[in-house]
Amino acid sequence: MPAIDTTPTDTTLWPGPGAADFASRHIGPREDEIAAMLSEIGAASLQDLVGQTVPSAILDADIEKSRPGLSEQEALAHLRALAARNRVMTSMIGQGYYDTVLPPVILRNILENPAWYTAYTPYQPEISQGRLEALLNFQTLVRDLTGLDIANASLLDEATACAEAMTLSQRVAKSKAIAYFVDADTHPQTLSVLRTRAEPLGIEIVTGDPDADLDAGAVFGALLSYPASSGALRDPTAIIARLHEAGAIATLAADPLALVVLKSPGACGADIAVGSMQRFGVPMGFGGPHAGYMAVRDAYKRHIPGRLVGVSRDSRGNPAYRLALQTREQHIRREKATSNICTAQVLLAIIASMYAVYHGPEGLRAIARRTHRMAAILGRGLSALAVKVETKAFFDTVTAFAGASAPLVLERACAAGINLRDAGDGRIGIACDETTTPETIRAIWRCFCPDKVRLELIERELEARAATLDAIPDDLKRGDAILTHPVFSAHRSETDLLRYMRALSDRDLALDRTMIPLGSCTMKLNATAEMIPITWPGFAQLHPFAPADQTEGYAALFAELEEWLCRLSGYDAVSLQPNSGAQGEYAGLLAIRAYHRARNDAARDICLIPASAHGTNPASAQMVGMRVVVVGCDAQGNVDVDDLKAKLAQHGASVAAIMITYPSTHGVFEERVREICDLVHAAGGQVYLDGANLNAQLGLARPGAYGADVSHFNLHKTFCIPHGGGGPGMGPIGVRAHLAPYLPGRPERGEAHCVSAAPFGSASILPISLAYILMMGDAGLKRATEIAILNANYIAHRLEPHYPVLYRGANGRTAHECIVDLRPLRDVTGITVDDIAKRLIDHGFHAPTVSFPVAGTFMIEPTESEGKGELDRFCEAMIAIRAEIALIENGDMKAEESALRHAPHTVADLADPDWNRVYDRTVAIFPNGTVAGKYFSPVNRLDNAWGDRNLVCSCPDISSYAEAAE
Repeated sequence: MPAIDTTPTDTTLWPGPGAADFASRHIGPREDEIAAMLSEIGAASLQDLVGQTVPSAILDADIEKSRPGLSEQEALAHLRALAARNRVMTSMIGQGYYDTVLPPVILRNILENPAWYTAYTPYQPEISQGRLEALLNFQTLVRDLTGLDIANASLLDEATACAEAMTLSQRVAKSKAIAYFVDADTHPQTLSVLRTRAEPLGIEIVTGDPDADLDAGAVFGALLSYPASSGALRDPTAIIARLHEAGAIATLAADPLALVVLKSPGACGADIAVGSMQRFGVPMGFGGPHAGYMAVRDAYKRHIPGRLVGVSRDSRGNPAYRLALQTREQHIRREKATSNICTAQVLLAIIASMYAVYHGPEGLRAIARRTHRMAAILGRGLSALAVKVETKAFFDTVTAFAGASAPLVLERACAAGINLRDAGDGRIGIACDETTTPETIRAIWRCFCPDKVRLELIERELEARAATLDAIPDDLKRGDAILTHPVFSAHRSETDLLRYMRALSDRDLALDRTMIPLGSCTMKLNATAEMIPITWPGFAQLHPFAPADQTEGYAALFAELEEWLCRLSGYDAVSLQPNSGAQGEYAGLLAIRAYHRARNDAARDICLIPASAHGTNPASAQMVGMRVVVVGCDAQGNVDVDDLKAKLAQHGASVAAIMITYPSTHGVFEERVREICDLVHAAGGQVYLDGANLNAQLGLARPGAYGADVSHFNLHKTFCIPHGGGGPGMGPIGVRAHLAPYLPGRPERGEAHCVSAAPFGSASILPISLAYILMMGDAGLKRATEIAILNANYIAHRLEPHYPVLYRGANGRTAHECIVDLRPLRDVTGITVDDIAKRLIDHGFHAPTVSFPVAGTFMIEPTESEGKGELDRFCEAMIAIRAEIALIENGDMKAEESALRHAPHTVADLADPDWNRVYDRTVAIFPNGTVAGKYFSPVNRLDNAWGDRNLVCSCPDISSYAEAAE
């Protein structure tokens, strides 16, 4: 065996890094592959390809490129130092956020498991059965707790869920009033978001005491807190009856842990229940991400925003899950939509559902009862200390009046490592949770009275009266069973739960198995090093309203991320508050609206939107009170500039903004984007540039430099926050200086333009994006953009002989994605885009984006993270499918007899003793000839129409499964 040569090869004193840099690991193709791909598509170099693809008018030579990428170890050390600057305290602030215990088996096998966090939204249900079942468990959990008929598969947070309930109420109420009543004892951040959402829609928010101030005949609905923000608990039944008599809709904002032991909203007569599932095992994370929930009566199931998971059946008649009812209403109703919800908090909803599966009904009752007992002991002890406890009936939170002593009590608590809520006017709020200990209660008593002897005496007296320590009125105690479905009782041991979670993930197809070539969705690598910090206590266990001197690490992280985003985009200021891309759209349009109004130009209320736009664009415009005027697209898919000029001439001084996506929704760098911006500015409007495709520009061009005024950044796309099965997401916005005064304010302080419950949105996932940026550095980010463009053009080139590429730029290049047209094949053979999507499953691929932005097409985005081998495997699968279609074209087989029409094929097909199809079973099931590592879809093709006709949105009992199969 030859000796290993250890002779140094460099001539400098200090050696360079011993391993490849992070960027080379994030980017898929190797140098030799890049050279081969460039040669294949006819480009001399990456620079040559960029020059052919990106208009010279927007290429930005002034972009700073001086910051090198950090190693993974350096980036983690930097983030660890930031986390160390945050001070983790015992949080008893409450106000909608609570300490909780995430069972380690769920932490490791869901939150930290790429099989769960790299999955995409379950639009292809056959390969999403695992996460769909987990989401169905979530819906069943919410449905049981609320006592209502239908629950959705999560919303963004509690405040926005309340806002969605308000607009849903207006839409379905019999009352024609324009006012909405909100219990004054509602979380301040919720009230801020409601006011933001209401004002552009012409809704008047009325607040007050529901018992004394509610005029049911003057409102179309009301939001009541159950329990209230102060902790106060009252029976809302009579108030709800008054609302119903007046034709108004009643919504309860309800704490789900409280609902374990309280009379359900449904039993109280509520029409809608909303809240946050955060305390079901999801860390506070300085504000998110957390799964908001909404449940409604059956009559409103076709009006509920967000996503519904329902039970359908596959082609063999077996029960299977799918998204139901086309509930993303903005795709249907566009500017008439009442919601722009486009995402959910799927990963967090799954965690909450697994928390319930882990504990079961008995465990949840034990946690709820213990939490209440701690609060009752706390309150009774304070009363014994002659402290006025204002909340008489409560679940977990008491409000105590300390008067002039309040600052001293808060100071003592902080010194003891406890954060209490300064409720103002000498009041202090104290919230207990599942982590509260007897020593915590004793420490709080000492803050009010440091007399050890007296406190010991009070504790002995309380022990003697332990049986009477209950602050829930008898008529509000829950009498019905919850979580009766077997799934909530079948996994009591960790072994059983571990296997259940593994079984579900095995039924899914996520990025850890295969390329997910979804156009516009950017399913790129979510590197492990980026994910590690989110579970550190210094990031995960902070309350969003903790004092600033305890959150200096987060403040530094935000400042660093904002500065990077400004540098990369050309904008002057950033808000991190919007917790989804659609929320970013909304916040950006709100800023534009406020800017015009500040200039006494309120008549500007028209938003110009290209015909190709994503459905959230017109929905967001409608939500800020703008009228939508559609601008046509030309034959190349670009904005029709002549039509734009005509619309600007027609509407003149009424134009508030244009919303464009760049590169375009059609996957092309439009040559005239600067001209479009200039035309709109000349007419007095503002340019909103959708940042969904910013990953095609980093290091090459900056929207703020070529004419845009505001953009949102999809951190869950360009900057590597994983999709998690459909959420979390983050959509911060960048703005030019003139719009900076109109960025979202602090919701807990009642400031203006608030769009999310927490001031920095889903703060705990922001370390992911910062880690990515730091490790890539300027050169790495630019390289990623170049390779994203190369990969898309390589796929377009390889598929062009078999499937026409619908749109190309001026020099025949696509941007970071391409659209292949499948309609000619449908017209000739009857094979549909869905047939091809399902056949790709047999090859082990998730389908590209189906029928968006053009019906009957695939939009394919390979991202920079996929190497040439995976790109070729995908292209070969598409080419093989084209050969199968040719058999139908040539009359050798009918479409309905083909493998495409019966795809995907399952183990049931492999073992079917009565196989009698005209095509070869082996070719159908192993189309690429590979047996090892074969992914089998767990179900055959779903019957979507049957599912919508027979909607089941909660876990049915066993007999229901039997009926579904008949």
